[in-house]
Amino acid sequence: MIRACRALGVHAIAVYSEADRDWPHVRDADEAVAIGPAPARESYLDMGRLLEAARASGAEAVHPGYGFLSENWRFAQRVRGGGTRLDRSPWPVIRDMGDKVGARRLMAAAGVPVVPGSEGVVETVDAAREAAARVGYPVFLKAAAGGGGIGMARVADESALAPAFATAQRRSQAAFGTAALFVERFLEAPRHIEVQVMGIGTAASCTCTSASARSSGATRS
Repeated sequence: MIRACRALGVHAIAVYSEADRDWPHVRDADEAVAIGPAPARESYLDMGRLLEAARASGAEAVHPGYGFLSENWRFAQRVRGGGTRLDRSPWPVIRDMGDKVGARRLMAAAGVPVVPGSEGVVETVDAAREAAARVGYPVFLKAAAGGGGIGMARVADESALAPAFATAQRRSQAAFGTAALFVERFLEAPRHIEVQVMGIGTAASCTCTSASARSSGATRS
């Protein structure tokens, strides 16, 4: 993102927690703003700190990064409500698609094939065990609010389910502020082709982006 901004002549502003002050995105940005201590809930998940960093630095646009608040519609709503542009889909779309369980339901209702999985969030190990038995091992435990591969755990068989469930919940809570998980069948040899298409009014855009899950930034022209 920073390299793209530089190529376009856009001033790039990174944000960072105290634990990440030496990360490459902090060094490479034109400007960097500290937003709090190492725990994500006190920095990268703190909407108030992020919005204040954008305001104080004069940022005209915010890129929500990958993971953390990138799929949080409430953050998108607050950014736009404060008069700052969000480089992401409108918040109602993020609300509907940011929750992976809700997105599965929407796609299934639209007739789009989805990977076999649980009907909704699995709140206990027993619920996850029942879903996995129905879907068939190996399975993936996934964070319902997830992104960037955070909060995912492959489970080969029932004996590995309980510890994987605890780990996935812990990582999801730390990264997204919620421990909600769901179960999907793990595909052994998939071919991954990702296309994101979003229509806004009469225009449509297709984007393909890749960056560190820990990276986040704000931009201004």
